Amino acid sequence: LTFVVDEAVADALLPRLHALLLHSGALRADDVALFGPSWQALYAPAPAAQPAPWWQAARARLLDAAARGTPRYIYHLPTVRARARALRALGAVDRWHYALKANPHPALLSALDAEGFGLECVAPGELDAARAAAPRAPRLFTPNFAPRADYAAALDAGELVTLDALHPLQQWGALFAGREIGLRVDLGSGVGHHEKVRTGGNASKFGLPLTDLAEFLALARGIGARVVLLHAHLGSGVLDATHWPGVYAQLASLGERIGTLRALNIGGGLGLPQRAGEQPLDLAALDAGLGEIKRAYPQFELWMEPGRFLVAEAGVLAGARHPAQEQGRTRLSGRGRRHAHAAASGAVRRAPRHRQSDAPGCASRCAVSDRRSDLRKR
Repeated sequence: LTFVVDEAVADALLPRLHALLLHSGALRADDVALFGPSWQALYAPAPAAQPAPWWQAARARLLDAAARGTPRYIYHLPTVRARARALRALGAVDRWHYALKANPHPALLSALDAEGFGLECVAPGELDAARAAAPRAPRLFTPNFAPRADYAAALDAGELVTLDALHPLQQWGALFAGREIGLRVDLGSGVGHHEKVRTGGNASKFGLPLTDLAEFLALARGIGARVVLLHAHLGSGVLDATHWPGVYAQLASLGERIGTLRALNIGGGLGLPQRAGEQPLDLAALDAGLGEIKRAYPQFELWMEPGRFLVAEAGVLAGARHPAQEQGRTRLSGRGRRHAHAAASGAVRRAPRHRQSDAPGCASRCAVSDRRSDLRKR
């Protein structure tokens, strides 16, 4: 293709034209003959050897389960326990909570309760699920833009409630009078593998801006509420072990201003490799970094609340793949308006475009076929 454009706009136009060609399929990014080897193929270090996923050895059992009806989602609790024990081995962390938003299945909650995890909830339904599956597990309630009734019900049930805005104290101060509460703050930036999972910074709705911290503390003192927990969670899918010690240090510095504080919750977001060649999170380095900060601030307990890290690799979706067809170099699976049993049931949710954490799970963990297929909803 040849275009004649003004020189002043050429530099800005070129990447947009390339993007249009790639997204339309006129150019294929995986065409080695056209583009040559990727940067990763030339310069990236060799990927670390990873153990075979559990579902490979369990293939026969999974196929037997699928034969009894699909779609069927199957969990592997030994994987959940192994992940939980790997985290519990970190000596710097005093208390772990599992974030129910990752997966609220009762069997998972019971297994994590047995491994010594508390449960972190963001909605009344999650609190109900936590109480039913693990009634003795410690719980946190961390809502966002919640109505008064949600706060009142959680407080009446004895839950530790975390606030992240001035509004609840300004409008419903009597509700929190004399209570112990948590506070989630926005440290001013977000992290994560995609903009949709970054929960810090000016574009985020999560956490009290630090510019409002003094006013929040004054409101709390005015009603006799005691801030016992300071919390920040900046994003998900993080593989950099230096992230959490940095959050820890910032919260600890802020915490010295709060005389009633007992614990710092540095959130979750522990990542799992999503692309070929990505290195897993270095838990030993994480523990060492957290331990260094802990020695400087021994007066505060350290809490964390992972979610997907504990359960993402513990489940497989067994579904019937309908007749396939080849279309160029793409293999399509479909039947009428539904691409597979799994989609017709809603078991495969439509992933936000470019999100790495949602879409690949079914195909990469498929127990009935080793070949990847495009699952398309028409």
